[in-house]
Amino acid sequence: MIVAAPGSSNEEQVSAKRYDWQLTRRMLACLLPYRKQVGVALVSLGLYAMLQVAPPLLSKLAIDSYLATPRQPLPPLLAPYLPQDAPTAIVWISVAFFAALVLTFVLQFIQSYIMQWTGQHAMFSIRRTLMEKLQQLDLAYYDRNPVGRLVTRVTTDVDVLNELFASGLVTALADVLSLSLIITAMFLLSPQLTLLLMLAIPVVVYATYRFRKASQEGYTQTRLATAKINAFLNEHVTGIAVLQLFNRQRRALDDFAVVNQEYREAMRRTIFAYGWFYPVVEFTGAVALAAILARAGVLIQNDAVSIGSLVAFFQYGSRFFRPIQELSEKYNLLQSALSAGERIFKLIDTPVEIRAPAAPKPFPEEARTIEFQNVWFAYRDEEWILRDFSIRIEPGEMVAIVGHTGAGKTTLISLLLRFYDAQKGHIRIGGIDIRELDPRDLRRHFGIVLQDPYLFTGTLGGNIRLGSSWIQDEDLISAAEQVNLLDYIEALPLRFDQPVRERGEGLSTGQKQLVSFARALAHNPRFLILDEATSSVDTETEQKVRDALGKMVKGRTSLIIAHRLSTIQKADRILVMHRGELREQGTHRELLAQRGIYHRLYQLQYRDQENAQRGTEPVLNPIPEARKA
Repeated sequence: MIVAAPGSSNEEQVSAKRYDWQLTRRMLACLLPYRKQVGVALVSLGLYAMLQVAPPLLSKLAIDSYLATPRQPLPPLLAPYLPQDAPTAIVWISVAFFAALVLTFVLQFIQSYIMQWTGQHAMFSIRRTLMEKLQQLDLAYYDRNPVGRLVTRVTTDVDVLNELFASGLVTALADVLSLSLIITAMFLLSPQLTLLLMLAIPVVVYATYRFRKASQEGYTQTRLATAKINAFLNEHVTGIAVLQLFNRQRRALDDFAVVNQEYREAMRRTIFAYGWFYPVVEFTGAVALAAILARAGVLIQNDAVSIGSLVAFFQYGSRFFRPIQELSEKYNLLQSALSAGERIFKLIDTPVEIRAPAAPKPFPEEARTIEFQNVWFAYRDEEWILRDFSIRIEPGEMVAIVGHTGAGKTTLISLLLRFYDAQKGHIRIGGIDIRELDPRDLRRHFGIVLQDPYLFTGTLGGNIRLGSSWIQDEDLISAAEQVNLLDYIEALPLRFDQPVRERGEGLSTGQKQLVSFARALAHNPRFLILDEATSSVDTETEQKVRDALGKMVKGRTSLIIAHRLSTIQKADRILVMHRGELREQGTHRELLAQRGIYHRLYQLQYRDQENAQRGTEPVLNPIPEARKA
């Protein structure tokens, strides 16, 4: 197996083995719930394959027994049922020929409909499994894998499996059966002509081998290029405002051209393989039939082969190479499906590190303390973001966390909510290590408002409820009123049913932030976390947020991460982080009196405010390394 480094493009690569029977069995297991339908499709295709043999035999019967001179005797099995009169017999044979065609159409429709139905149901199940898995995976997995790649797993790769299930596996069996029956019928008609036709098989096999190799490489490169295109489009469409703001459209277009060129070259190789393969097979078949025609002339002169047999043989010969072509294409489809299946099952099998213990403890019912004890954490190796961090937060306490960018403030929240696990140390709530709790139960008791509010497509009410059906309309109104959002909602035509577009498009940043506040408040959490919740709002909205904040923190343990020190001056305690360590703590006045890091932060912000009022540029002096408290 090819092992890729996390986050690298090599993660798109698949097993180097041509066949992986364990993977094939796992893919076939997706059809087990629909085995009855697959059985009906197999029977239909079996009958369809047998009917492919009938028309040439009917042509031989009509020519040899009724049209040729002299006539050959009727086959003993059919003699009692067929009239001696040629016109009448030809009519009956024509009716049988037409009936075979109609029955062939019906059987082909039955198997096609059933397998398409089966494929769609199997894909529905696989996509649901993938979506469920994506919601369970740790945030660390998303740090390593771009969104476009994951979208490719759920869309393009699943579609490849659908092609295999709908038109690959069962029809490949039908092709094998058809080829076997055609060869048997041809051998019964003329062993000599059949052996002559077989001389073309080595050429066809070699062409098929070269075609499989070339097309498989093209398919693999196409899938890789498709994943790159999806990732590129997702990133650049999401950041379209930044592209336009910095006039980077031309550069983005040039970068996209490189990725798009990879896809075009991969498709070109695939198209070229198809371009030469089918003409080579057709030409080989035509040469073989020409040789058969030359040899048949001698055999007919010697009465070794009848004219009817020759006509039937030519009909079989024209059908002989079709299953070979189809099988070659099915092989390529199988290889593509194996590649897609390996990537899909690799995602499904990705271990979830953050999971509930076998016997999780119940979340403490009463108000409990939050305690960080000697916590060390690094996202990669030993590049420590937190270093020996310890703190105890009492029930009902409002604690603010400040510090420069990269000090580890948001990391504390991610660890507390167990989006990541610390490498060293313990985090406890009410004396219970959070690793002993069910993560879903843990997070249910926290309300969080992030710096960048995220709204989903739907309605305003739906974005506040966020799927919690127990939240009543009265709770929505109360939450919106407490965060000073109700007046805005009441002015909308549909109030809480007002549609929300993707990512809250059409709402201001402040309005989206207030919706996030209402969302947190409506769920009535025991703990409240605000992560830079006021950093992207205007002064008027910030005042609304402050008013709402006073109502929200009442009776709750609150953690507030802020750059604006004006929003946290009333906090019971302020923690000052610097380079992953807790350097200072205390109230606003106490920290100012220490004249340490917090004092410098406060001076810097106060100076910026004064400069802004005077219309001068702020002086951004670097914050020196603070003294150890």
